[in-house]
Amino acid sequence: MEAHKEGAARPESYRVEVADERLDFRDFQVDDPKPLGRQILAAAGASPVEEFSLFAILPGGDFEDVRLHEPFELRGRGAERFVMFRTDRDFKFEIDGRHLSWGKPVISGTILRRLADVQPGYDLYLEVRGGQDVKVLDDSVVRLDASGIERFLTVIKDTTEGRSALPASDATFLADNGIAYELVAEGGQPGVVLKEFPLPAGRYNRERADILVLLPPGYPDACPDMFYAAPWICFPDGRSPLNADVEQVFAGLRWQRWSRHSQEWRAGIDGLRTMVARIRHALEVSK
Repeated sequence: MEAHKEGAARPESYRVEVADERLDFRDFQVDDPKPLGRQILAAAGASPVEEFSLFAILPGGDFEDVRLHEPFELRGRGAERFVMFRTDRDFKFEIDGRHLSWGKPVISGTILRRLADVQPGYDLYLEVRGGQDVKVLDDSVVRLDASGIERFLTVIKDTTEGRSALPASDATFLADNGIAYELVAEGGQPGVVLKEFPLPAGRYNRERADILVLLPPGYPDACPDMFYAAPWICFPDGRSPLNADVEQVFAGLRWQRWSRHSQEWRAGIDGLRTMVARIRHALEVSK
């Protein structure tokens, strides 16, 4: 007896979530595991698709531009969420170092905070180079069409005076290089302490010390001046290095001031990476 033949197998479908500029996500199905950008837009009801732009939201939170004729792999990437805009232009910005794009020249504080996934106890700030960072509220409206890329950072809510977060580039540099740090402040003057900073082997009376860098108004566009050490660093014979023999009290601790000055500073480029290099050099060549 001839076996019963089933009808042709129905193609497997793949679920995607697509949102508009309000970040209202809706579920849609596509049959192709590698659909073109235009297929995803069509499945989401965008018409005509040529008037829309599409971005994939990657697992780490970054946005990836998906062109109309570009295939996007849905299997194994973990990226099945998209945002579409009716526009022919996108505006790029960063949140905590993550690269994102938006299809409109303005964005609301509510949407920014959702994109940043702001956790309880944290605030969102627009980084203002050379000025005071601006807190982003739910009813804020931020323009993204100014020259350059706008940068935002999430900051734990202040419990003490002074800056409560480093620029994202500084925080990334310290994390990538395994340098622990603590933010401190006194009288409105913020500073960062590089904890247990390694000293050149055999040069001094100790192997490690905390290093304090005071952050001037306008940092990171403005250049920090000098650095400070605790406990006191001296040579094995008990001598203090030249121009490092003055004590200064800051944030309740006694610090050894290292008078090392340089006004060579590139706004938008230099930061703690530069200061750490200068500190290491000063420690290596001091007399």
